[in-house]
Amino acid sequence: MAASLRATFWLGNETLRVSAALFALNRTRLCDRLRANKAVPQNAIVVLQGGEQTNRYCTDTSVVFRQESYFHWTFGVTEADCYGAIEVDTGNTILFIPRLPESYAVWMGKIHPPEYYKEKYGVNEVHYTDEIACVLASKNPSVLLTLRGINTDSGSVTREASFDKISQFTVNNTILHPEIAECRVIKTDMELEVLRYTNKISSEAHKEVMKAAKPGMKEYELESLFQHYCYKQGGMRHTSYTCICGSGNNSSVLHYGHAGAPNDKTIEDGDLCLFDMGGEYYCYGSDITCTFPANGKFTSDQKAIYEAVYRSSRAVFSSIKPGVAWPEMHRLADRVHLEELTKIGILHGNVEDMVTVHLGAIFMPHGLGHFLGIDVHDVGGYPEGVDRIDLPGLRSLRTARTLLQGMVLTVEPGIYFIDHVLDQALANPAQACFINQEVLARFRNFGGVRIEDDIVVTASGMELLTCVPRTVAEVEAFLSKAQGSTKSF
Repeated sequence: MAASLRATFWLGNETLRVSAALFALNRTRLCDRLRANKAVPQNAIVVLQGGEQTNRYCTDTSVVFRQESYFHWTFGVTEADCYGAIEVDTGNTILFIPRLPESYAVWMGKIHPPEYYKEKYGVNEVHYTDEIACVLASKNPSVLLTLRGINTDSGSVTREASFDKISQFTVNNTILHPEIAECRVIKTDMELEVLRYTNKISSEAHKEVMKAAKPGMKEYELESLFQHYCYKQGGMRHTSYTCICGSGNNSSVLHYGHAGAPNDKTIEDGDLCLFDMGGEYYCYGSDITCTFPANGKFTSDQKAIYEAVYRSSRAVFSSIKPGVAWPEMHRLADRVHLEELTKIGILHGNVEDMVTVHLGAIFMPHGLGHFLGIDVHDVGGYPEGVDRIDLPGLRSLRTARTLLQGMVLTVEPGIYFIDHVLDQALANPAQACFINQEVLARFRNFGGVRIEDDIVVTASGMELLTCVPRTVAEVEAFLSKAQGSTKSF
């Protein structure tokens, strides 16, 4: 343990120091859960395989490496092509590193001995990956616990550790996944410190973007500024996901910014900008969305929709606490949206009847929010016993769990005017009867508004991690002040 307290990840300047004790505690928590599991015999060993260095298709150009998330949570190792093992009974931790060729010293830098990594990561033993079978056999394990399970967001299966001669061991690949995923759901104080940092830097980056944005710029210019600030000021080489920089009607495209629409529109006077971006430090992420007028002033319609979303966001904030079911928070946001859209005149009729026909999902087809941590859509959303609700809007929730202290989630209500979805609603008599088509016509090509913050569930409520201007008055005042300065980067 002494070594783990000395080992620290730090990128210098004002970046955050992260102790390897964070990962030692994660391993302790995992071992505690496994020892409490009656299906785990004595002398079991957890074995995880880290991420592999890959190249761009058939070329020799390497892709910037980012560690596999479960491996990072457990060991905090930044290098590729490693394995790790934990003796469950004792917590003894073993790191396996690749045996590098002499040519590595020419092209990639110094080849460090095992002792270097033992000190760097605060582990008990370090061996080479070609020694895994021999080292593990010397421990005489009753079973190797390997990681195999489905990610409920992507539908993909985790990569299970595999190595030469693994067949000589008894292997169980069903026990580990639910236990380690559940550990990742509840954040420790040290993890929360990193997540506060990622939110601080990303919030400041969003403010820099808001100050710089103006009609005539390309969306990607603001994406570039966000990435530059996060890297220069925060040491964030990676973002948590592809930046979404939608202006005008692009602000209604939920995952805009992909290769087919690479944030390449010219921002126009009168456009709303919906910028959904988050920086990542030492694999811990953030997820923040700011919506603001490119010219610094909301129109009356933009203000009305923005305030509707803001009210739903704050209604959810006031209701979050341990014991609250997350689907009920989604339903609350939906109800506020319907009430506000009725006041605006887009809808008419009884809100309860609108809820019955799921009208809220027409304007917010995505879920209210999701777990956040090492992955932007963090794991553990649907453990055994928690079922997805197969109803419009609710089926898009990335978790349907009851909130617990220490969970970190996004709260991201939004109202969007998506032609495809609106046309479907207008073709459905059960929903069309609530829609004032004349008023709705005014909002065609409006785009959308989303307000997204990251929060921690506390013992009695929540802690807000994100710090950006949020009310209409705050946003306009911030943009007005920015107009008095030079908008450049």
